[in-house]
Amino acid sequence: MHNDQRSTTLAIFCKVVDNFGDIGICWRLARQFHIEHGIAVTLWVDDLASFRRIWPGVSVDASEQMVDGVRVLHWRDQDGTFQPHDVADIVIEFFGVDIPPGYIAAMAQCEPRPVWINYEGLSAEEWVEGCHALPSMHPRLKLTKHFFFPGFTDKTGGLLRERSLLDARDRFQADPAARAGFLARLGVTPGEMDALAVSLFCYPHAPVAEMFAVWRAGARPVTCLVPDGVAREQVAAFLGADPVPGAAGSHGNLTVRVIPFLSQDDYDRLLWSCDVNVVRGEDSWVRAQWAGRPFIWHIYPQDENLHHVKLRAFLHKYAANLDSLIDFSLRWNGVESDVPADWPALWTSLQTSLPTIRERNAGWQARMLANGDLVSNLLDFARSLR
Repeated sequence: MHNDQRSTTLAIFCKVVDNFGDIGICWRLARQFHIEHGIAVTLWVDDLASFRRIWPGVSVDASEQMVDGVRVLHWRDQDGTFQPHDVADIVIEFFGVDIPPGYIAAMAQCEPRPVWINYEGLSAEEWVEGCHALPSMHPRLKLTKHFFFPGFTDKTGGLLRERSLLDARDRFQADPAARAGFLARLGVTPGEMDALAVSLFCYPHAPVAEMFAVWRAGARPVTCLVPDGVAREQVAAFLGADPVPGAAGSHGNLTVRVIPFLSQDDYDRLLWSCDVNVVRGEDSWVRAQWAGRPFIWHIYPQDENLHHVKLRAFLHKYAANLDSLIDFSLRWNGVESDVPADWPALWTSLQTSLPTIRERNAGWQARMLANGDLVSNLLDFARSLR
């Protein structure tokens, strides 16, 4: 964007806070900008080990590497001297991270100035629409940062979605052999495939032991697939063994199987394969929405329970009149935790509503598709600022 003689360049600065969600979103952004829009992307990331868990091609020891056409730099500290030619045309700071001061100083020397975007977290709260695309002047330098919010309306940036995602999902879900082959590679037996399949990706404080007890005593067989390291203590207690990938155990009508931590593409297939998905944070939450299957969102906890406000705002938009889903989701996230939860009743009600929830998902996806995809929207916005 500095001139018309070369391709647009883009830099994303990411610091990993929520283990995999932050780098997951940034990697999706980087790949989509590069693959679908031909943009030369540099991804600065501080935690290469977490990155590797979602994308095995990453080297944890490299200070610089090319991964699927994206230049990846290990962001070690805030030091460094930069020149204007080091600066990308579009600079994205993820969740308001502090870009190295030297890089910002070089941004101020560029002509024209780069487009500087603060990529914010996804929320259904109404105030997001009023803050989306707002400018913020730098207090000392001739630089302007703009806020960009993902969201659920046409007054926001929309949701992350690759062009081929829904076609790939539909082909997979229409092919029982594809599902069976994928689950078999994870160690799932034919008998386990016939049960209600639940994927479990949650934070450690989730009431996992309580749900295991419900599924164990329930009338319908349940196969629960848990990525390595998730709900470790509760899974170990159920299995009576170290919850390493491949470990599995059955008690009553519940089978719990520990699966390897999956790449992003395989995690999509897991979501597409299961009847119910428990997801956490932001990245897997968005992917669950595109999977089209019933899901429970475990939201990232915030001080003073501010995350409960965010949770209610989403449920108000997504789950209106689906009381079973609302009640279960609130309890799963510890809302109204001063009153003991009746987990058998909550699960029975939710299970009865699963067909209705699946129907609701189709309408929800149509509404989200009408908002366009986030990367295209962000690129259009950046170009409008030049």
